Amino acid sequence: MISAVMPTYARVDLAFERGEGMYLYATDGRRYLDFGAGVAVNALGHVHPHLVAALKAQAEKLWHCSNLYRVPGQEKVAKRLIAHSFADTVFFCNSGAEAMEGVIKLMRKYHDATGRPERDRVIVARGAFHGRTLATLAAGGQEKHLKGFEPMVEGFDHVAYGNLNELRAAIGPDTAGILVEPVQGEGGILPATREYLRSLRSVADEFDILLGFDEVQTGNGRTGKLFAHEWAGIVPDVMGTAKGLGGGFPVGAILATEKAAVGMTPGTHGSTYGGNPLAMAAADAVLDILLSDGFLEQVQRMGALLSAELGKLVERHPRHLMERRGLGLMLGVKCLVPNGAVVDALTANGLLTVAAGDNVVRLVPPLIVEPSHIAEAIDIFDRSLAGLAI
Repeated sequence: MISAVMPTYARVDLAFERGEGMYLYATDGRRYLDFGAGVAVNALGHVHPHLVAALKAQAEKLWHCSNLYRVPGQEKVAKRLIAHSFADTVFFCNSGAEAMEGVIKLMRKYHDATGRPERDRVIVARGAFHGRTLATLAAGGQEKHLKGFEPMVEGFDHVAYGNLNELRAAIGPDTAGILVEPVQGEGGILPATREYLRSLRSVADEFDILLGFDEVQTGNGRTGKLFAHEWAGIVPDVMGTAKGLGGGFPVGAILATEKAAVGMTPGTHGSTYGGNPLAMAAADAVLDILLSDGFLEQVQRMGALLSAELGKLVERHPRHLMERRGLGLMLGVKCLVPNGAVVDALTANGLLTVAAGDNVVRLVPPLIVEPSHIAEAIDIFDRSLAGLAI
């Protein structure tokens, strides 16, 4: 008999009833150090007092009023994002998949609005993950995600991640834009080089196509900048983000330049819940912390510390691990044993992590992580690997 909750997840038999800062507490009372952060969602940890206060205050005033009317919270958060990014305009939705679906729509609509409707194809990278809608599945192009959901949505040309020559060769008269993750997350925590990202900007300009970034996971401070593409000193035309933006509350956003958003006129796109007052209260509170003096610099310091400690871990366990990779607090270790076995062993010893592609164990702790938490995580890693059969 099918379970009451549709069985689309291979869930661990573990349930949490409360959280505090860097820790989650299971229903049996056991405490876990959280280096998964709800897959990079809980940017400020659990039950952050500033977020709790903001949501409580908004919950007593107004939850939802529809995008048929002005939403002052949207206007405030949009202006803050614009002030600290490349964007001129922002659309709010509820998830990363919705944000990326909107990015794809915007790319096509831009060319339609500028008299080139034949430009409807997007160049994407192999190994990418852009979401679970039919279009974002097709953009990701991974067989394990697409199987059973055919026919695949048309309009995507897949090239090797980081290979500029292959990308240039794929550009044709029907190309609308380029879409990449600055760091491939599900693909195995693979950062693009800054030179590659800069070249993408140059190529997009050369061929008069749009450059889009998927910063669903890399955005909102995860790499030590508000958005990861900032490390390359370039700007996209459009970008989707989500995850950490709401600190655990469902919030997604499309950020775009005025030029790129020329076709996004009334009626072209929408969302029933997107950007409702509760969501905007959460996002505004998250931005209060992310944009506070010294916060992102501290993320950079903690990312460097965790990366260095993971490098030492790889050296100590050459039969289990082969490589450390990533950027900021979006890090991973490539395993020589099944990554699922490593994740299970870590969980059994009280450390939560997330599996990623290419046999990688992903570490994306809340951005409030401190040296003591990193030391605790590395100690659990050492003990877990020492007890793991090869």
